[in-house]
Amino acid sequence: MSKRRGQPRMLRVLGAMSGTSLGGVDAAVLGTDGTRIAGFGPAARRPYTAAERETLRAALGLWPGDDPARLSAAEEVLRTAHAELLSGFEGIDLVGFHGQTLAHEPRGRGSFQAGNGADLAGILGLPVVWDFRAADLRLGGEGAPLTPFYHHALARHLGMKRPVAFLNLGGLGTLSWVDPSRPTPETPGAVLAFDTGPATAPLDDLMLVRRGLRCDEDGALAAEGRVAEGALELFLDDPYFSRLPPKSLDRNGFATMVGLVGELSDADAAATLTAMSASAVMRGMEHLPEPPDRLLVSGGGRLNPVLMEMLSVALDCPVEPVEEVGLDGDRLDAQAVAFLAARVFHGLATSCAGTTGVSMAVGGGEISRPTLRALT
Repeated sequence: MSKRRGQPRMLRVLGAMSGTSLGGVDAAVLGTDGTRIAGFGPAARRPYTAAERETLRAALGLWPGDDPARLSAAEEVLRTAHAELLSGFEGIDLVGFHGQTLAHEPRGRGSFQAGNGADLAGILGLPVVWDFRAADLRLGGEGAPLTPFYHHALARHLGMKRPVAFLNLGGLGTLSWVDPSRPTPETPGAVLAFDTGPATAPLDDLMLVRRGLRCDEDGALAAEGRVAEGALELFLDDPYFSRLPPKSLDRNGFATMVGLVGELSDADAAATLTAMSASAVMRGMEHLPEPPDRLLVSGGGRLNPVLMEMLSVALDCPVEPVEEVGLDGDRLDAQAVAFLAARVFHGLATSCAGTTGVSMAVGGGEISRPTLRALT
């Protein structure tokens, strides 16, 4: 079942993603054999409560064994939220479970995603694919980003012929440049991907501390402020931006950003953090093999008109939400997890040198099958 024999069969796969924004769990059904997309199924979201979000936030930066009480509390939040959401889907062959990234240190301790796929398999009574990053890390890869292979499949599914870039503006910014004229994502030159830098996470953190709000809704506060150019220049001096991709970041990899705007008014701080996120993308675009025909944006940041306008003004290609090509910008990551789960199921690669810097194309992921005992 793990290896291809002829053409892989189409599966109805349910993917689940809990991202760095800590907003909740997104789930989406994808019809796929891990190479082609047959269709998009239903999707749903289970938001975290304020208490659940704080439990997860308190566990950020922890590694296994660091703080058993906090980790156990985070695991319980993830198990409860995923079980509640995923049990509402029917006719599913396979589940892809990403878990919650708590710490990411590819040149150090690796990457830690809280959440247990074996537990979830028992609860749902379905096979669950999880732990997508470990194999890549063992072979010297960054373990991230995970979504570029799906972006390549999407571009081919949409009939695109020229290179296109997908930008996810979640807690972090992740950029995938794909050439759909190449037959597979592992083909040399087909994909280049990396984290551009922080996206919505620092601004969300600022809004929580200063205003008690989850985010800068519609960019309203940033629109009132002025960008502090000195703080922006200090931010862009970070050596990360000149480092060649592939490369990846921890959610708190730029924790000093908030400090750079500490003396500014709320509005100026919001404007400056928004400009930092946009400028990180602009610097990232300089690393692409050739300019893309368009930049398609997913994630919560696409709903911030100030951030999108900054990108549109600065870049030479059209900057559009993925809805412009008929996709759902809130579900792309969950669909990507489903796509990767199908690839693991069929024994296909999930990352390569162009996505994570791994030494060879590698298939990650573990498949846990349900037992007779449902865990509680």
